[in-house]
Amino acid sequence: MEDDVVCLINQPLLPHRFEIYRSEDYIKTADAIRNMIVRGAPAIGATASYGMAQAILEYDSEFNGFKAYLDEVRVFFHETRPTAYDLFHAVDSIYNRVVESVDINDAKDKAVKESLKYAQESALMCRRIGEIGEDLLEDGMSILTHCNAGALACVDYGTALSPVRIANHNKKRILVYVDETRPRMQGSRLTAWELLQEGIDHFLIADNAAGYFMSRGEIDLVIVGADRIALNGDVVNKI
Repeated sequence: MEDDVVCLINQPLLPHRFEIYRSEDYIKTADAIRNMIVRGAPAIGATASYGMAQAILEYDSEFNGFKAYLDEVRVFFHETRPTAYDLFHAVDSIYNRVVESVDINDAKDKAVKESLKYAQESALMCRRIGEIGEDLLEDGMSILTHCNAGALACVDYGTALSPVRIANHNKKRILVYVDETRPRMQGSRLTAWELLQEGIDHFLIADNAAGYFMSRGEIDLVIVGADRIALNGDVVNKI
């Protein structure tokens, strides 16, 4: 976030054009989440935290009406993309930190600090996923991915792609089979684009080809992102 503006990579334009989308108010930030200008659970969470901060910075009425306003903004962001838990966690984190503020200046100061903190902590967690997950990747492995869970889906590093990026940084030879991921083509438009930027060897394959390559023993490991993970370890993704 620069001043009061949230800057996002305009993901629907990739891979043909790289453009920064500048959201100057919280309504536009919410629309960016709803319309998939930003996508990926961690990235949505960070964007929502910035959007909450924007909404609080925009408040210019009497302080005795602030909580009612904050309640409305909270629900407004909750309804943008209900599939990813990170959205609710981010919005509620900012809400809980500012709802008991002593005045509007206190609320605005807390909102900015907490939104920045949320984004930074999200990036650090993604890095740790990469550092821990990289131990599963051996030199020469072939990895299958589905959907997109790279840096574009996060603040940085990625989740599912983070171990691959760390392994590549550590000079391990990794080959990635990228499912195209219909109908939104997150694999072909985003994952393949990210791997190209990183210089990581990859093949783009049709979704239905994944079973074929598995049957031939050409896939050593499958790594996917998740909207939610149940307590029993089940992974849930709308794709």
